[in-house]
Amino acid sequence: MTPFKPATLLAAAALVVLGGCVAMEGHYPAKGDARPHPGVAEALRYPIQGIDISRWQGEIDWTAVKGAGTRFVFMKATEGGDHLDPAFQRNWEGARRAGIPRGAYHFVYWCRPAHEQALWFKQHIPNDPDALPPVLDVEWNGHSRSCPKKIARDLALEKIRLMLTELEQLTGKKPVIYTDITFHKDVLEGEFNDYPYWIRSTAGLPETRYANRPWEFWQFTTTGRVPGIKGDVDRNAFFGNEGEFVGWRTGEFDIGTRQWNRQRPVPPQPSPGPERPAAPSPTIAAIPGSVAPVSSAFAPAADAVADDE
Repeated sequence: MTPFKPATLLAAAALVVLGGCVAMEGHYPAKGDARPHPGVAEALRYPIQGIDISRWQGEIDWTAVKGAGTRFVFMKATEGGDHLDPAFQRNWEGARRAGIPRGAYHFVYWCRPAHEQALWFKQHIPNDPDALPPVLDVEWNGHSRSCPKKIARDLALEKIRLMLTELEQLTGKKPVIYTDITFHKDVLEGEFNDYPYWIRSTAGLPETRYANRPWEFWQFTTTGRVPGIKGDVDRNAFFGNEGEFVGWRTGEFDIGTRQWNRQRPVPPQPSPGPERPAAPSPTIAAIPGSVAPVSSAFAPAADAVADDE
């Protein structure tokens, strides 16, 4: 399906090759790409652009990032059931001080029970009212030494459904699903169609790589250049216009369904599924900072689980 293209999109940005990098004339002339791909040049037409980061971007000059026109940033917070990105709190506060809308993402580890992961990100993802909706990053862990295998599609969908529900209950905001081409084909085609999708496509237009999948965020390069960040950084485009971006941030526009003023029902409490029986009483997951504790339907594992990568 061809993604919705708002009427306000400007003409494609002009590209000028300079010493192997690309300087862009258009929305954000200070940004570039170390290895630009002609198949994704259309991404530069979208007026609202941002980045995603993790510990690997090192120390970031958030004032410079903001000055380059960065409109949003997604940052890695948690992975599996026991890993916290060591730069997360620093990045979270740095983006906040610079005034860049920021959201946290959880990287799913398929060898860990879903309810343990739900509790882990509840404990570490700040429930800030001004934060962007949370992101669930779902892709196969093929490069992992401890969990390279794929799991059955039905089980993967069950885990995703549970964690999406928990994220929404924690934040009161509909989560975003991040995925890549392979995982989408294996698991997600035809699923979770009312959720916003953030997709990776760094060598071609999304509609040529994803079957019948409208997208809301497009990760179009992993070799971006942005002032304030040393080396490569992922760059992303938002599908819509300024009004839709603001409406999404205020909760007035549902980017998953592309409808205004949609009233979402409170998501049901997920069942514990076959992985673990329900706890006899709720466990309290404490969120760092001044946010009130959040009730969870799940108890932490009684036995030790091997560390994730």
